[in-house]
Amino acid sequence: MKAKELKIKSEAELKKIVFSDREKLRVLRFDLAAGKVKNVKEMRNRRKDIAKILTILNQKKHKNLPSAEP
Repeated sequence: MKAKELKIKSEAELKKIVFSDREKLRVLRFDLAAGKVKNVKEMRNRRKDIAKILTILNQKKHKNLPSAEP
């Protein structure tokens, strides 16, 4: 998913996507251990997607906070 697409989503939607991506990553890890996964790169892509979403969530959170400078 592109960062541009993620930035227009609400925080609730982003949290839902993170939850589902983490679940998919967990399943991928188990499948990899069982030898069912052929595309190992999918795990890396899933981790990067989670990192993008968490970064956008943090940016939104810090954007709403008042600055420390007077």
